[in-house]
Amino acid sequence: MYVVLPLAGVGAGLVGSVAGLASLISYPVLLALGLPPVTANVTNSVSLVFSSAGSVAGSRPELAGQGARLRWLALAAVAGGATGSALLLLAPAETFEVVVPWLIAGASLAILLPRRPADAERHRHHGWLLAGGVALVGVYGGYFGAAAGIVLLALLLAMTPDTFAQGSAAKNVLLGVANAVAACAFALFGPVHWLAVLPLGAGLFIGGRLGPAVIRRSPPAALRGVIAALGLGLAVHLGWQAYR
Repeated sequence: MYVVLPLAGVGAGLVGSVAGLASLISYPVLLALGLPPVTANVTNSVSLVFSSAGSVAGSRPELAGQGARLRWLALAAVAGGATGSALLLLAPAETFEVVVPWLIAGASLAILLPRRPADAERHRHHGWLLAGGVALVGVYGGYFGAAAGIVLLALLLAMTPDTFAQGSAAKNVLLGVANAVAACAFALFGPVHWLAVLPLGAGLFIGGRLGPAVIRRSPPAALRGVIAALGLGLAVHLGWQAYR
């Protein structure tokens, strides 16, 4: 039954590293294997730590020089991830479903906005605002998680002078930190299906490791278009489920 998980993990890790949409593949596969929704959600969250590890390992050139900023943004991600995981264990994710489609759609459209290099100096004054945004995305990622990578990537591209590749690498680090905090909480208090975590996590690591190489060899404009299209498609799908 679990033979499909490594293959699904490779695909999910690749999509997650590039587009921030790993759960678009991994979560439905876990459901298809018969796991209840809450079990599939927490199992998926734990497994995604491997995707982040692979992505960060493959993004060393893009992460060069970002260490100081990422260290304090990681604190915001930790706080957000801990809060989000606690909310998920205390309240069902369905309470957030009506807002999620709009959040994903907005982030997907924001990724298409053109960059203005002349604004680099202005971005230096956004430190606390950026940290607050990262914390909120961490809450969202730990609680619901769908397309959290797209939301975080849109935030980083809007509030930093980073290139697409640098923003994507930073996104993988911060999302990985938030996921790791949530995963620790789920490992202690949630119904994690560990037999699924191992094969899925192995595939996710491989896929995540391949993602940065794909980004380096792809035109940023094309990647933005693909990510926006996937995000909008997911927003429509979730919106249909929430409002029907």
